[in-house]
Amino acid sequence: MTAFIRHWQLLAIALATWFGLIPAAWAEPPAAAPAAEAAASKAEEPKFIRVRRDDDNRPQTMETAVISYTSKARPGVTIDLIGAVHIADKSYYDELNKQFEKYDVVLYELVAKEGTRIPKEGRKEKSSHPIGMMQDGMSTILELSHQLACIDYTKENLVHADMSPEEFSKSMEQRGESFFQMFLRMMGTGIAQSAAGASGMNDTELLLALFSKDRAYKLKMIMAQQFQALEGSMSALDGPEGSTIITERNKRCFVVLDKQLAEGKKKIGVFYGAGHLPDMQRRLAADYGFERSGESWLTAWRLQPPKDAAK
Repeated sequence: MTAFIRHWQLLAIALATWFGLIPAAWAEPPAAAPAAEAAASKAEEPKFIRVRRDDDNRPQTMETAVISYTSKARPGVTIDLIGAVHIADKSYYDELNKQFEKYDVVLYELVAKEGTRIPKEGRKEKSSHPIGMMQDGMSTILELSHQLACIDYTKENLVHADMSPEEFSKSMEQRGESFFQMFLRMMGTGIAQSAAGASGMNDTELLLALFSKDRAYKLKMIMAQQFQALEGSMSALDGPEGSTIITERNKRCFVVLDKQLAEGKKKIGVFYGAGHLPDMQRRLAADYGFERSGESWLTAWRLQPPKDAAK
């Protein structure tokens, strides 16, 4: 039974990563860096996802960040990194659709052919890709909506900024990567965190949630409480030399960003999974001279119990 539950723990870790729910930790500083300097650097890293709690420390909402960046060298230009959760409350996507209207351009992620336009209400058929199938399944289990069905990608200011499937596959082949290899990395990280007691996940609690009449609510509560404990998981997935899923896709996004800047766009949004954004922030600072200038937060998951359960 314990092995069965541990399987669900590791699966939850992998699923959370694919959903873009886990904010990637930055690469650790070189070994020669003083410990105090390393600690200060880590303390200053912005978070792109957070869980808000009440006075009794109970999770109330899971939120994603919209962090703005400006540069004195580019007066009038603002770039917002907008953290995406790929399954969430529909109200979250409704709010994002409204927010996107204020940008000159919004660059979005989707491994698809260049220029892809997703129709309103997303795809009509179920995905046959393993990741898409997992997302569809979890959106049903957690009673959440899927991003592709709720974001209005038909708007003229939304611009595809990701790799094509062929480019993605070629990059993985050149790097010697595979989905199985990445899944094993995630499993290793999950096992290490569990052994160290860092995951905070209770086997009995998880089992009870899976078979509860309020399964969606209780599973969301458990998953939301794991995200901060899973801080390093995305960096484990990325690897010391980067990865296709983060590094190479971010490079492609910045090629499109350069084009938009050259065309004179001033108010730019970058709408990517939260796991992509720490690397993007580093690029904005190191290559473009942009600094963080503001932030706001959007509620992705409401974590209150169902009304009948709360009575």
